Amino acid sequence: MRWLAPLVVLAGLGVTAPAHADATLDGVSVHTTEQTTQAITVKHTRGWHARVTYWTRDPGGPWEARRQVADGRTGYGGLVRAAYRRQGTGTTPLGTFRLPWFFGTHEPSDSWLLRYRRIRTGDYWVQDNASEHYNRYRNRAQGGFRWWLPTSHPDSSERLTDFWRPYEYAIVTSFNRQQVRHRGSGIFLHVNGRGATAGCVSAPRWLLRYLVRVLDPERKPVIAIGR
Repeated sequence: MRWLAPLVVLAGLGVTAPAHADATLDGVSVHTTEQTTQAITVKHTRGWHARVTYWTRDPGGPWEARRQVADGRTGYGGLVRAAYRRQGTGTTPLGTFRLPWFFGTHEPSDSWLLRYRRIRTGDYWVQDNASEHYNRYRNRAQGGFRWWLPTSHPDSSERLTDFWRPYEYAIVTSFNRQQVRHRGSGIFLHVNGRGATAGCVSAPRWLLRYLVRVLDPERKPVIAIGR
């Protein structure tokens, strides 16, 4: 029942741009193409809190809000333009990013359309600036990064099994896909933890469960983060 309630709340929400061009949804600028028919907006509300809304449209039609939560989270360091973000600052990058795939702790499901990878022992998200695999998912058995660095080291990578609860469902964004060193890596949309994130966006578990079932790579889904 709680999945249906947000539809009533959202009945009055609208858009301020045509569907075939960039749109403003819930006050957030969303950069889209004509092929984009799924979008998630993250509207900063206060501190590290945000309102997260899932939108869809038919080709050539208007955007419609489908789900919304008030308990979204962003980084403890605030929001910053993507090009100025620095690794280790706890900031969340502003802008629009693609949502190409996700990872998590569950067995794969035939109902999921996005590409999926299940977390295994030895899996890391590489944050080693000296590695050619910077900002990539990699297992320590493959080598190519200094997985042994302590968490206090600025080039330490994120061992994914250490974050079993928030990474139950973690949708990868295209932020810094170009691997610009020291800009930061591992910006995901994942399940809420106890407080602010280290730069990701998070939302309640029920919303992530819903999103991994409905997001479709053929619909070119994006996430847009705004103030």
